[in-house]
Amino acid sequence: MSKFWSRGLDGLTPYTPGEQPRQSGLIKLNTNESPFGPSPAVTDVLRTWPAEQLRRYPDPDSTALCNALAREHGVRVDNVFVGNGSDEVLAHTFCALLRHDQPILIPDVTYAFYRTYCALYGITYKAIPLDSEYRINVSAYEVPCGGVVLANPNAPTGIALARADIERLLASHPDQVVVVDEAYVDFGGESAIELTERYPNLLVVRTFSKSRGLAGIRVGYALGHAALIGGLNRIKNSFNSYPVSSLSAAAAIASLGDTDHFASTVAEIIRLRQLVAGELGRLGMLVLPSSANFLFAAHPACPASRLLAGLRQNGVLVRHFVSPRTENFLRITIGSESDCRALVMALRKVLSDRSG
Repeated sequence: MSKFWSRGLDGLTPYTPGEQPRQSGLIKLNTNESPFGPSPAVTDVLRTWPAEQLRRYPDPDSTALCNALAREHGVRVDNVFVGNGSDEVLAHTFCALLRHDQPILIPDVTYAFYRTYCALYGITYKAIPLDSEYRINVSAYEVPCGGVVLANPNAPTGIALARADIERLLASHPDQVVVVDEAYVDFGGESAIELTERYPNLLVVRTFSKSRGLAGIRVGYALGHAALIGGLNRIKNSFNSYPVSSLSAAAAIASLGDTDHFASTVAEIIRLRQLVAGELGRLGMLVLPSSANFLFAAHPACPASRLLAGLRQNGVLVRHFVSPRTENFLRITIGSESDCRALVMALRKVLSDRSG
């Protein structure tokens, strides 16, 4: 703690992102990045971008990108908000839409940044336990609250809710905002975007970082009723009136235009996810059913901490979340086919060494 810090800062526990290793040669399956490059159309933008434009501020409204997203999802442009990655969009969402007298509801096992935002903005929350199979039980959320925040598919479990469950939740909370974080929905989940037209209390948050392979440009967005978007814009324009760079916006627009690359890379990740899940099952691991670009897996006879260390010794990074309900699980990103095969070989060796 520093004497110069603002009041309450020492009580914050910042979110800890996955390791970005400085050493070469490691297979990085710990941060859910795409194993494939972005669309060739994005490469063309980067190659031909006029550097002269960088001396100008970007469009404060990201008009071209908002229009492209409106066309992509069949909504009006006043239903679209963009920001520097979905994390910034979520931060504005917590600040603009979720600071109420009653606590908001979140799953007890979910994206840890939700708790960080609650602490940052002085929002109380109630953690609703996942069931014994690590699924979200919508019935448990049908209680008075100040709002609901869900990741769908959930992270780090990868398990998805059906759109009908989201609609049931919306109907039970007509006077509260329901935020659905769809960072991983393209890998097999059922999007709630079509519900935004009928439910003014629904905000869907998405990102270009996962299925679009653009984690490095930091572009995320939200879709919802114009009144919700207006609240986000009020926060954004009180914080940073030029959030998305011109270059990032152009790259994102180019990515949206290449439907073939998007479809083929997503399909390949789904194929590899199924392949890896099968291999882990043959190694005796419990693998939760995933609709994301990662798997959440545990071994009944080998602690996750030992697997984590053994994999790293064999050049493979995965993620471990130390909490009572997740301490025996590893979250494993689906990498390229060679990455996946190296992962399985490394796991086999770690488990064999333990057995020996």
